[in-house]
Amino acid sequence: MGLISKALSSVGLQLKSESSVKWADGRAQGGGGEGHVGNAGEVVSARSSLSLSAVWGCANLISGTLSSLPFEVQRRDSDGFTETDPGHPLHAVIHESPNFDQTALDFWDFMNLSIELWGNAYASVQRRDGKIVALYPVHPEAMSVRRLGSGRIEYRWTDSGKSFVRLDRDVFHIRGPGGNALGGMSTLRFGVQAFSSALAADRAAAGMFRNGLRPSGLIKFKEWLSAPEREAAEKIVEKYLGAVNSGKPFIAEGGMEYDHLSISPEDAQMLETRQFSVEEICRYFQVPPALIGHAGASTAWPTSVDQQVLMFTKFYLRRRVKRIEQAVRKQLLTPADRAAGVSVRINMDGLMRGDSASRAAFYQIMVQIGALTINEVRKLEGRRPVAGGDEVRMQMQNIPITETGEG
Repeated sequence: MGLISKALSSVGLQLKSESSVKWADGRAQGGGGEGHVGNAGEVVSARSSLSLSAVWGCANLISGTLSSLPFEVQRRDSDGFTETDPGHPLHAVIHESPNFDQTALDFWDFMNLSIELWGNAYASVQRRDGKIVALYPVHPEAMSVRRLGSGRIEYRWTDSGKSFVRLDRDVFHIRGPGGNALGGMSTLRFGVQAFSSALAADRAAAGMFRNGLRPSGLIKFKEWLSAPEREAAEKIVEKYLGAVNSGKPFIAEGGMEYDHLSISPEDAQMLETRQFSVEEICRYFQVPPALIGHAGASTAWPTSVDQQVLMFTKFYLRRRVKRIEQAVRKQLLTPADRAAGVSVRINMDGLMRGDSASRAAFYQIMVQIGALTINEVRKLEGRRPVAGGDEVRMQMQNIPITETGEG
């Protein structure tokens, strides 16, 4: 590290890494993988953006919640009733084991995270005797998509040094927001300025903490330094860097002058800037800040955490659920399946699995209005039926007094 680099480091700055290469379209290749350079000068890639706790919290909350819900194949009978169809070949793939290496949760976690960050999720479809037997996820950064003259969509990617070319029938493609058949809109790409600013604020704050939040200074020399003098000056700078050396008296000699630069700890921490960055990131991912552990001071969200959870489920998760369900229904079910009443569903009732009070209140109301029997409730809870539990019951209230038997 040269004298200039050390002097910049003492005030929380640094020279641009020579390993960061900027492409003509604004993309950059750096230590965090391919990304885009924001106006704040930071490279925004999947790895660098996930180093922000707000991005990590939002992306994992959404992908983790959706991937943990049961994904079922359902069949509608002639009477219009819908039940889970575990015997359908696709059910085992999307509900239990998409491929040899992954569980369903692992597979859908990767797919949902791909949608949130890159706006697209891809999986190679493997068939045997016309039936889907496996889905193998493909990293979005490895995929190239184009429309052929015939109207078909072609997918190209490389994995472990091997190139693949497939048409749309053999690639499962979930598109993010935007409605473009060739791909959805990437959160990393459209949120590059917000993410770049947040990364820059984190880097500046880390630099200040690294130097013990000490007011930094300038070391002045009247003349150009010779090689031995420059080496001695670098050793002096090195001696006083770091929080462990904070408070040491500085010795100026040989025509050296030290000028004090006053930087307050409040300016160094940039608390307001970093708090605003968290709220900006939450807006991009449509996640209430309270759900990632950020209380904040904004009144744009309901004050009750329960109301925030309800809003998150009703307005933000629902769209994502429908996007995945319709992609599976359109691409993985055959026309014959759809004509026979076969469909798929991400069971949102799974969100109540960890909330015993809400689940009990729901069952109680459904039994009281006669919508469920006791044995149907016990079946949903994984318990055996009981005698007399198949009778439909209804709580009587608001009836004429002459019908109570007391007349």
